[in-house]
Amino acid sequence: MAHSPRHGHDREIESLQEFDEVVARGSLVGHRVQSVDLTDRTFALLSVPVAAAVFLGCPMQPDAAAKVRADGALVFPPVPDLAFDPYRGELYTPDELFAGLSEHGYAGTPDALAYAWFRRTRADGDIFASMLRAVHDDSVSDALDERLAGARVVGVMGGHAMARGSDAYSGAARLGRALARDGLTVATGGGPGAMEAANLGAYAAPYDDAMLDDALPLLGKEPSFVPSVTHWARAAFEVRSRWPDGGDSIGVPTWFYGHEPPNAFAGHIAKYFSNATREDGLLARCDAGVVFLPGAAGTVQEIFDNSTPNYYGSRGEPTPMVLVDRRHWTEHLPAWPLLRSLAAGRAMEKRIALVDTVEEAPEALSRLTS
Repeated sequence: MAHSPRHGHDREIESLQEFDEVVARGSLVGHRVQSVDLTDRTFALLSVPVAAAVFLGCPMQPDAAAKVRADGALVFPPVPDLAFDPYRGELYTPDELFAGLSEHGYAGTPDALAYAWFRRTRADGDIFASMLRAVHDDSVSDALDERLAGARVVGVMGGHAMARGSDAYSGAARLGRALARDGLTVATGGGPGAMEAANLGAYAAPYDDAMLDDALPLLGKEPSFVPSVTHWARAAFEVRSRWPDGGDSIGVPTWFYGHEPPNAFAGHIAKYFSNATREDGLLARCDAGVVFLPGAAGTVQEIFDNSTPNYYGSRGEPTPMVLVDRRHWTEHLPAWPLLRSLAAGRAMEKRIALVDTVEEAPEALSRLTS
């Protein structure tokens, strides 16, 4: 079942165009205006009723701010000297998070600066910073729901250590491409390794197969974000520059693991401060199922985070779960026997599968869905 926008989205204003359209109807009563610069809309704010409206991080002239407060609106002003916008109404893009990469390197990008702020404020336990993180993460969840409304979302989970240039990376990219070509929206944890590969595959989906064949060796020249995130990210943007019209997909990373940068191939990025919110939210939105590539502790956690609502039926009908690489999931990290035992005799039993190769995963996913 596709996620539909939550109640209240029709009252949200997230751009000047939307603001002007609502003002033209004669009232801002009860609306929520998120991070819209209203410094040039003083006349409009003075002219229409605004009772019970909420302005979140919207710059406005002092007389306009005084008027809307007097009329019963709540005004949450922009927070100065902050590396991110806690009230944002849209998901991030790679260009936004990596802005300044060419000039200043990764350390000077908004993504790195937000991580530095997170590390600093998490250590001092500042309640104001905690509030800002919570408001930000809820805003991102709201934007993610809006973005995915009506989409069939399939998750691809796997380890961050999977290197560019490896057969495993190439296979994960082909998987992402196949799923996107099947009309699914690919969603990953948004980081390096298997996550980047699947987002890359979705990016390559509109092109002919030769595009991915050519892009993989270009990326392989910088196989890992260690030791240099800057060089790793620049290689991805070089690929995007050569093939600029890639397909869309979703990345859901976290600053909790800020030493792992987001990848540049997810068209839209829902980045969180809270890893728990990120993990649960990502899996909950994968209504078309999840493919689990070989990984370590994080991927094992995701398998059982996903299996719990499937076991109890707390999100409705169980969603498909496909584990890839029989040896990995039965010998190296034997999650499959436990998963199979959990599923025995329950509705989820018909929604799990173990396959040997990534090439088998799309068919398995389709079979479990039917």
